[in-house]
Formats: sequence, structure tokens, C-alpha cells
Amino acid sequence: MLALLFVPTYPTVMRLTLASLLFAFATAAAAAPADDVWMSVLLDGRKVGDMHLTRNARGGRVVTSQSLNVELDRAGVKVGLASSETDTETSDGKPLAFESRTAISGIASVLKGTIRPDGDVDVVSEVGGAKQTRTVPWPAGALLAEGLRLADARAGLKPGTHFSERAYQAESLEAVDVESTVGPAERIDLPDGARTLTRVDQQIHLPGAGTTTTVWVDAEQDVHKMTMSLMGYELTMLACSKACATAKNQSADILVHAMVEAPAALTPDELAHGVNLRVRATQNGGTPLTFATTDEQSVTKTADGVELHIAPLAEGAKPQREERPAARDSAPNDWLQSQAPEIQKLARQGIGDATSARERMERLETFVRGYIRNKDLNVGYASALEVAKHPEGDCTEHAVLLAALGRALGIPTRVVDGLAYTDQYAGAQHVFVPHAWAQAYVDGRWQSFDAALHGFDAGHIALSFGDGDPWRFFAGFDTLGRMRVEAVAAASPPLPADTAAH
Repeated sequence: MLALLFVPTYPTVMRLTLASLLFAFATAAAAAPADDVWMSVLLDGRKVGDMHLTRNARGGRVVTSQSLNVELDRAGVKVGLASSETDTETSDGKPLAFESRTAISGIASVLKGTIRPDGDVDVVSEVGGAKQTRTVPWPAGALLAEGLRLADARAGLKPGTHFSERAYQAESLEAVDVESTVGPAERIDLPDGARTLTRVDQQIHLPGAGTTTTVWVDAEQDVHKMTMSLMGYELTMLACSKACATAKNQSADILVHAMVEAPAALTPDELAHGVNLRVRATQNGGTPLTFATTDEQSVTKTADGVELHIAPLAEGAKPQREERPAARDSAPNDWLQSQAPEIQKLARQGIGDATSARERMERLETFVRGYIRNKDLNVGYASALEVAKHPEGDCTEHAVLLAALGRALGIPTRVVDGLAYTDQYAGAQHVFVPHAWAQAYVDGRWQSFDAALHGFDAGHIALSFGDGDPWRFFAGFDTLGRMRVEAVAAASPPLPADTAAH
């Protein structure tokens, strides 16, 4: 079947990318009407994991489950990612319940939802040992696995057929529109032998950035192959035997692939006062490169790429491009548990006698830098409460803890994913490396604070920002691995805001 399921996952100096890889696989992977299906997961032809999909119809209900296990490298450190989702529906595809579980390097999150007769969803989430409950609306027309399977069957496989569906993404509690176009029959090589299958091209309208996938299905619409492009890689899933799917994985280091070489070293003066970067995609065609527009970064489209103007904000500078924060920017959530006593205590400890929002964020930045004693790549994507209890990790752990501490004091904050310049990393010199940091709304504008490095400078390229939930970062991920910096120059005034790309 063509139906799409959304396997949860997720950033960093690289977790941002790891999670987006799993998310991309999940959006293109099929549920299994054939009761029990195994698939091998490949990254540029190297086996990195497996997926297992099952469907059980009994007593007027259908339970569809999928589990995904992937192993990747980050600068020589292996990272295991495990994800599963179970959907319960009526035999005619009406959604009843869902459960999503994710573990990255052993750090787990769980989300359960029950759809009520009135159309709302009772949600229970547990991240970092903190359990939260809430009720959210069910998106109109959204379908889970069995509903999608039935919709696919109604559309059929006549070449040229075009149809749209709304696939529910359990981890983000949102629906995503998926457009499918049926193509011709093609002969496809598979691990268990070649087969003639029907090609279906899909456009997935993810928040902030779309992506395309291609699947090949049999007459019953079981998917036997899926491919998509992400970060300049080709991601592939192939149906095969359990022994094939669970065979030993091969090494695949995505951190090195996502680093971007600078054409020249950035000088201390440029880092302190601002730079202009001319950026182009490494490949012709494909989706445009995506960058965030902030008070510190303007984004201008050019004839053959993008120009970024990045400069730290001088104290007293006036706001330029961004809107004021919303109430949600100060509120606790599953990943920034600012209401937790542990977070509240650290926030008070970190600020000392500071009174202004700016001074408090500056002190919290210094506090988090010292509080996280064990700085390494071995931690999965941890929530702020997990970091408060176990102070270890890399840039994402610094970012989520700093953002949560700010919110504990009533300061609006958010988490940014992007790249940061360094003179040397993993054997490479003068490179931009995937990175995450925090922003806070102080003195009437959004300003960056980086506790993992020695503060924010003009070497930070912002791709997207969100509320700490790893699912909110997808918009910038497809730019990783597909961009090159062609020129670096000392800062000059940015172009007018009405020419900026958002």
C-alpha cells in the first residue's frame, strides 16, 4: 500500500540531522497490509538499519505497527536510533488511538493519543521522566495507517492518477498533506529478486519545507522500494527477508557529510562584527536552500543562490525583522519543562542577583556552559529536564537547558538549529559544523545565546528555530549537506527586508 506512517525520531552537533533522516524515512515508508513486512534501510547504498511493519485485523479493529532501528556515526561515535508507532482504527479506517515511542542513544520519549467521540484527542506524553496530559483537536480529514491504506486502494494504480491524502503525524500531533501521482510499471532489482512494480511519485508537504519520495508497489499496493533525496544522500528502503533486513549494519558518518567548508578563514573581527556569505546549492535543481530570517540574519535571494548577512546585535540596537513572541514562547512543553522544580531551582541558582532579562540570559549562558560538565556526542536528543538531572551532552543539550531556564524566569526563548564556524573539527579546517543554540527575547528583539561555544558570533548560520521539540526543525534539514559557501566578506549593510527569503 502507499499509505504513509510517521515514525518518530529526532538534533546537534548533529542530532538535528540524525532525527531528520528517520523522519524522512518514516514519511515515505509504507504500512504493511501484508501482515508482516521487513525492510532494509540504506544510506547511499550502505545498510544502516531495518524496519518491521505488521497489520492485525480482528473484531472490527485494525492494529498497524511499525518499528525502525537505525545506526549512524557522528565523527566516529555510533548513535543508535529506535522508533515505533502503533495505530488502532476501525475496519473502515476511523482513527481510535495511537502510540509513539522513540529512543536515541537510550534516551526515550513516549506519546499516546486516544481519539474521543467528539473529535478531540486526549494526549499523554512522557519526556525526560516528566509526564504531561492535554487535549488537542483532531485535524479534519486526517488518517492513520488503515485509513490511508483504504484511500490508496480507492485511488487505484492507473498511470496518470493523481490523488491527495492527509496523513496524521503522531509525534507532532499534526496532519501532513501528501500528493501522489501514479506512474508506469518498471522492472526493479530487489534483494530477493527483480520484480515488475508500479512507480508512484509523492510530494510530502512538511511544515516549512516539502520533500519528494518515489515508491514502487505491486498490484496489492504493497511497497517494495522507496527512495528519496535528503542532505545530498539517497535514502532507500527495500523489502526483503528478515535475515536480510536485520543483517549487520555498515558505517555511515553523516556529520562529516553535513560540514560546509569555508572558502577563507573568518577573522576575529568578522566574527565579532558581522559577515556576508554567498551560498549556493551543491546540486542543480531540487528544493531551494532554506535559511531563517532573524534580527541577526538577513536572507537575500540572488540569481544563483542566497546571500546571508549575519551580525551579532549591538546593545541598544532596534528590532528589524521579527515579530514579538507569542504566549507559547514562554510556556513549558514536553522538551522545555520550565515548570519542573529542578529547572526552577537551576534558573534561580544561575542568575544570582541579575535583574534585567538581558543580564539574566547572559548569566544563564555562562551557568549552563559550566553546569554541563561532560561534553560529548554520546547523548541522544535529551530534554531540558534530562539534562538538568544528568548534565552531559553536546550543543543540543546546552540549547534546550538554556531555553528552559529562560522560560522558568518568564523570558521568551526558542531553540535554533543551524551551523557554526570553527577553525578545526574532525580533521577539517575552517568549516561550518551542524550546531544548535538558544535565542531569547530581550530588549525588544530576539537575541542568540550559545552556551556550548563561547557565546554567539557571526559564524552562526540559522536554518530554522522552534520550541525545542525535535520535530519542529525539519524545515532546515534538507539544506544540510546540499550547500556550499562560495565567498566570505566583512559585513556590509543587508539588502532591504522586502527582498529577503523566509
